[in-house]
Amino acid sequence: MTCIEKIETAGLIAVLDTADAAEAVQAVKALSDGGISCLEIMFRSAEIDRTAQAISEVRKAFPDLTVGAGTVINKTLAEKAVKAGAQFIVSPGFNEETIDYCMVHAVQIFPGVSAPSEIERALSKNLALLKFFPAEALGGPAMLKALGGPFPQIKFLPSGGLTAENVGSYSALDNVAAVSGSWMVQKQLVADKNWAEITRLSHEAVLAVLGFTFAHLGINYSDPAACAQGVSELGLFGFKSRETEASWFCGESFELMKNSILGKNGHIGIMTYSIERALAYLEPYGYHPVWDTAKWTGEPQKSMLQFIYLDKALNGFSVHLKRR
Repeated sequence: MTCIEKIETAGLIAVLDTADAAEAVQAVKALSDGGISCLEIMFRSAEIDRTAQAISEVRKAFPDLTVGAGTVINKTLAEKAVKAGAQFIVSPGFNEETIDYCMVHAVQIFPGVSAPSEIERALSKNLALLKFFPAEALGGPAMLKALGGPFPQIKFLPSGGLTAENVGSYSALDNVAAVSGSWMVQKQLVADKNWAEITRLSHEAVLAVLGFTFAHLGINYSDPAACAQGVSELGLFGFKSRETEASWFCGESFELMKNSILGKNGHIGIMTYSIERALAYLEPYGYHPVWDTAKWTGEPQKSMLQFIYLDKALNGFSVHLKRR
């Protein structure tokens, strides 16, 4: 995968603020243990060379992670970051000298934008993934949604004011490639060497970005007549029924299948903001997609997964994912 593909698949960039290499390696270990695979180390400290060394040490210690440099406000910092091994550059603003340096050296750069005029300047340089900063102060998800109208070809990395509580509203947007923030690896947590808490917050952040939530329980019946009886019985509890070609929905929580399909007993439907990210998250746990069940938007181009079954059952119930 390319750097951008890795970032989009992760959906989350952790922002680390430390110039201490040993401290950075320990913090990144805690982030990785929590499921985070992309991060940026900021050049906020006056100790620029030490920050560059921290980037270099993290790259050596975690070759499978995607590691970039953040708060790159000029060409000099970009040069130091690239020499240290940074795989991408993030800047808070739109510095053309920094952008041109990165483009000449084939390094991914995500410059910060806050207005349509800056987005137009980015388009003139063929940049299509931009940092949106400071996101909350600029209007948050509502502003990003509005920008999707005139700039459908642009995706954003919102940053600034994001938390575990509001990150889902950003992740749900089609024009958000990934979110970034430091709430899971705050400077005080690093100073206190509270690695366990960083890991806990990182896992919480990963789940917040995925946005898993219960959709419905599917129950298999042997034939349409038995299914109709089940619909009648659930109706006793006040669940209003709605028929489809293959099933009956009773309320929004139950789907009664007219004929048994995947799953010995039925299926569990789970919603997520991104099925692609969910599949990457679930793969290490032994869940894999059943591709012949996939449904996409934009067919036949198949631009975004909307629905798919997984190949691992839960106590006789298969699992399918559906995009929220």
